Amino acid sequence: MKEILVETSARHIHVTEEQFKVLFGDDAKLEVRAPLSQPGQFVSFSRLDIVGPKKTIPNVSILGPFRKAGQVEVSATDARTLGVPAVVRESGDLAGSPAIKLVGPAGEVELSEGCIVAKRHIHMTPKDAEEFGVKNGEIVKVEVDNPGRSLIFGDVVVRVREDFALAMHIDTDESNAAGCAGTVYGRIVK
Repeated sequence: MKEILVETSARHIHVTEEQFKVLFGDDAKLEVRAPLSQPGQFVSFSRLDIVGPKKTIPNVSILGPFRKAGQVEVSATDARTLGVPAVVRESGDLAGSPAIKLVGPAGEVELSEGCIVAKRHIHMTPKDAEEFGVKNGEIVKVEVDNPGRSLIFGDVVVRVREDFALAMHIDTDESNAAGCAGTVYGRIVK
């Protein structure tokens, strides 16, 4: 069975261009620090503090490019630290999610909603989906076989789009539970 690269998606922030200008100033640019596995996606040099009702998590990376809405993706542990409910959602599904404040060097932005724990997911092209025998939106299980920490992740959503690259994304809590370090691969099991 073909394997899927399993990547740990650490806490990060997505912002709109307008929010970025408030946070960093009108002349600031969202500059690429390093590309990510998904085509066109990158980690930037820009960082913000995430401020919750209970605590602040400082120095969190902004991922680019700009989005249509601000969004903060954290682990369930991070959510508890911040003092917000750990609401598991697919990226972009923000309705009714917790509010959060972003603080940058030039200003602050209050998101009325947008703090989520990203649902574990697999990015695939249509060709990948055909090879794996799955479809967009399907929920699968993925086995990660690491010495002493093997784990089967349930409730993994398959996301299919032509501009995706094959990779599964889990958060840091999930990565730690499965002992993921270095390059890790998983297999879809049904």
